[in-house]
Amino acid sequence: MSMLKVENLSKTFTGNDGRELTVLHEVSFEIGAGETFAIVGPSGSGKTTLLGLCAGLDQASSGAVYLNGIQLDPLSEDERAAVRNEHVGFIFQNFQLLPTLTALENVMIPLELQGDPDALSQATELLRRVELNDRLDHYPSQLSGGEQQRVAMARAFANRPKILFADEPTGNLDEDTGQLVEDLLFQLNEEANTTLVLVTHDLDLAAKTQRMLRLKGGKVVI
Repeated sequence: MSMLKVENLSKTFTGNDGRELTVLHEVSFEIGAGETFAIVGPSGSGKTTLLGLCAGLDQASSGAVYLNGIQLDPLSEDERAAVRNEHVGFIFQNFQLLPTLTALENVMIPLELQGDPDALSQATELLRRVELNDRLDHYPSQLSGGEQQRVAMARAFANRPKILFADEPTGNLDEDTGQLVEDLLFQLNEEANTTLVLVTHDLDLAAKTQRMLRLKGGKVVI
């Protein structure tokens, strides 16, 4: 079964001077359910733009995106948000934790939004899985970068997403911390049988996935 299908996807921006800049050129690929997949390429190659389109955070100029069989392109912003809430998890390079909430409260958010009566115990267990059971009551400012990313990872898996998008998940971490985050990410992903889409410039990290797509100048290269 296809979890993500991208057909002839292009994205063009219009600058303040009226000039058009095409950052993605007719990109096509398909990812099966439970597959691990990497999108690689140098800075400015269109990786993050492509991820945003695949996740329904933005709309393409042309082409189509099907997420778990749902075509995102005709949907309104609210409808795309509803699809994301039901099917998608995110891990970002800069963590994006809420600073006024503890680690435990950050992980509980998606569970509470779904009305899960077991939110507290599930969030506690997820933080234990990422080796942070002694940091439950700490705020993001009291955590290291690696600890913040592990909280973000626990939050991403909290709503049991069918597909997880990770944008440079180790980009702000030192080598040892990055390795720990990588290992936990693949471990949790395998246990949950989630489709994983990694955006990275790190070829060693990309090599751990089953397949990779290379971008250069917004085009797929072999």
